[in-house]
Amino acid sequence: MGIDGGTLTDGVRAALEVSLRGCEELLPQADWVQKLSRAEASGQPLRIKLGLDPTAPDIHIGHTVVLNKMRQLQDLGHQVIFLIGDFTSLIGDPSGRNNTRPPLTSEQIKANAETYYKQASLVLDPSRTEIRYNSEWSLPLGSMGMIQLAAKYTVARMMERNDFHDRFKAGTPISVHEFLYPLMQGYDSVALKSDLELGGTDQKFNLLMGRHLQVEYGQEPQCILTMPLLEGLDGVEKMSKSKNNYIGITEEANTMFAKVLSISDTLMWRWYTLLSFKSIAEIEVLKKEVDGGRNPKDAKVMLAKEITTRFHSAAAADAAEQDFINRSKGGVPDLIPEARVSGAPMGVAALLKAAGLAASTGEGNRLIDGGGVRVDSSVVGDKGLKLEAGTYVLQVGKRKFAKVTLT
Repeated sequence: MGIDGGTLTDGVRAALEVSLRGCEELLPQADWVQKLSRAEASGQPLRIKLGLDPTAPDIHIGHTVVLNKMRQLQDLGHQVIFLIGDFTSLIGDPSGRNNTRPPLTSEQIKANAETYYKQASLVLDPSRTEIRYNSEWSLPLGSMGMIQLAAKYTVARMMERNDFHDRFKAGTPISVHEFLYPLMQGYDSVALKSDLELGGTDQKFNLLMGRHLQVEYGQEPQCILTMPLLEGLDGVEKMSKSKNNYIGITEEANTMFAKVLSISDTLMWRWYTLLSFKSIAEIEVLKKEVDGGRNPKDAKVMLAKEITTRFHSAAAADAAEQDFINRSKGGVPDLIPEARVSGAPMGVAALLKAAGLAASTGEGNRLIDGGGVRVDSSVVGDKGLKLEAGTYVLQVGKRKFAKVTLT
């Protein structure tokens, strides 16, 4: 059933449009329409689940793509469930990997889970979010329950999963416990009586497992909604800390603002779709204005301010914008790191290393060769320059500053 189906009420049509915005797949769409129609008629909100394994303490804005979708559905009045996979983290999710992921300790999981939810609450409305831990039902399942659960799925079907299939074909070891992960994630949907489960495109197999197990346990199967993986600052690779193309949601406001402004004009519109809370209609109006001659930087500044406001505040976003303007004009930001370094006189490259602006003296020299180093606003052209005792403002590129007192 399409979005233009004649039997849809305006409310259901609008809810479906929100659901489809930026999503990769919504399966089965006809079932989701039926669930939306039933919820509207009965006044009973749908149960929408997102499970996250707290495998790392910090998240970046790429992780918030699916959280944004949760917030959009939450604003429609549905019940969102933020499920922390404290039990499944002990197994380790093999999704998208060609080797096993080492399981975390319970202490790591607890610490990461607290940080995860605190960060997720910057996107979700905490007062309307149900927080659950899958150890609630997974631990009581016990060995007998686990065996009964495992009997509801075949090895042949499990081996259809891409990562398992590829690893088996390549002769890469697959541990038996890895088969338990999708089973346990699917069982979460049974325990929570989920109507819709969200996840990244790499989670599709696990999400479909939830549908299968709900039918096995006599429940109406959930629908699944997958969101794409967000491209990072380079516009090519998916956002990742290891590729250093990310924006951490706990980064300083000035850094966050400047990083958003660094993306391409083309990538900006994809980020608008996946990260902005502006309506599609508002974004289309803005896009037409840019197509008609408005400076695309105006739109990018608006996006940067929206994202910075979400994770900091409107005042911080305004200050970050002014800081960016100051830097663009060659000015120095109001707040920069300060350091005291002894050893005068000292070469500029060595001072850059001591101030944390370069990883090594060799890198400092390369930065000087490239014309990217300034001392008190003057470009350093001589690698042999030594600075006497005093206080200096060092600058590397457009964004890195330090106020250094050399003694």
